[in-house]
Amino acid sequence: MEILVCIKQVPGSNKVEVDSVTGVLKRDGADSKMNPYDLYALEVGLELREQYGGKVSVLTMGPPQAKAVLYEAFAMGADEGALITDRKFGGADVLATSYTVSQGIKKFGKFDLILCGLQTTDGDTAQVGPEVSETLGIPCVCNVSAIGAVKAGGITVMMDMPEDIEEVKVSFPCLLTVQKDIMQPRLPSYKLKKATEKRGIQMFTLQDMEDTDEHHYGLNGSPTQVQRIFPPTSDKVQQKLEGTSAEMADQLYRILKKKKFTA
Repeated sequence: MEILVCIKQVPGSNKVEVDSVTGVLKRDGADSKMNPYDLYALEVGLELREQYGGKVSVLTMGPPQAKAVLYEAFAMGADEGALITDRKFGGADVLATSYTVSQGIKKFGKFDLILCGLQTTDGDTAQVGPEVSETLGIPCVCNVSAIGAVKAGGITVMMDMPEDIEEVKVSFPCLLTVQKDIMQPRLPSYKLKKATEKRGIQMFTLQDMEDTDEHHYGLNGSPTQVQRIFPPTSDKVQQKLEGTSAEMADQLYRILKKKKFTA
């Protein structure tokens, strides 16, 4: 089985600078990590490979420093990786990002199963996975909470819906977005890390794509524009109450009443 896991490098903290002109995050040089949801997708791919054989490839999009998450995936057991990188891809909204990723997938190879985390911790849109499947013209199942049987030509999964859990059978090739806790991600292996630290990574730029029209990528290819991005402000206020239990209870009641949290 040819399995592709789409992963992303996200900020390691909420202390990230925002470009005042484009309104996008400044990722160069920022503390980063692999998107937590993608760890679960990668684990699904690795366990499927262990059960049914095949190969697990990983693909990411970002600046050159995004190579780090590919090597992290190698240390967990991924077989090969590719990076989609070009300044012309910068500032993309979810639609342009999805199109770029789908173009990169076409360049990377043919896959039976494409796995994505449910969403990313920096965008939280949960839209890229489904849009990639739409662009590729393959079926997609989102909110996958469990993997069932894998048979020739397809896979059975459990889809977590608001009211119930649905069993879905989908044919290959297909794309799944998986929830966290679907499987426990393994830790990176030091031996694998040392063995793969010099492994080659394929690099795809605009000129490598099937579609080389730069107006379909990055800010130029984004129909939506972010008006403003800013770090959340903290409005936490600490107040220490002193006195007996009854006195502190009365003080707390008066505070809550003043804030209109109680009658």
